[in-house]
Amino acid sequence: MKDTLRRALLIVALLNLMYFGVEFIVASLIGSVSLFADSIDFLEDTSINAMILMALAWNAPYRAVISKLLAGMILIPGVATLWMAWQKFSLPLPPAPLPLSLTGGGALLVNFACAVLLVRVHHHGGSLGLAAFLSARNDVLANVAIILAGLATSYALSAWPDLIVGLGIAIMNAGAAAQVYKAAGKETDGKG
Repeated sequence: MKDTLRRALLIVALLNLMYFGVEFIVASLIGSVSLFADSIDFLEDTSINAMILMALAWNAPYRAVISKLLAGMILIPGVATLWMAWQKFSLPLPPAPLPLSLTGGGALLVNFACAVLLVRVHHHGGSLGLAAFLSARNDVLANVAIILAGLATSYALSAWPDLIVGLGIAIMNAGAAAQVYKAAGKETDGKG
């Protein structure tokens, strides 16, 4: 089953790397906090899945240490989002709603495919598999919120829906980081 997990992680890492480029370019062009947050999250997911691939061959105590490091990595998009949101507060121009929703829709398809690949195998990698799955699952939820932010922005012509979703993504990543860290702690203590 480890080979199935490895194959799924490799595919997920490549999909995440590909869509990072797409989303980062669109976020930069339209000035979207939520797309910026999600693009950085795609890059972080690429790194997480690549690290998990390497760490699967290690014994449990080393995997638990890597899981704790991954929990910290999950927080990086949140920090980047807070910085982008701070910039947006000073000049609260709304992003273009149609590219926001369309790019969020593309991200939703990519992340949904990743979540489907990982849901079948996430129990086989302990806290490492959990980190990969939670990351993909949270991304699906974030992408639905980005699409809704695009719709709300087209109605209200305000930067607030995008800002709120961007900050929500940061909060969701913090929760996932806590879950992964807790699961890694159980593995270290021999309880997981």
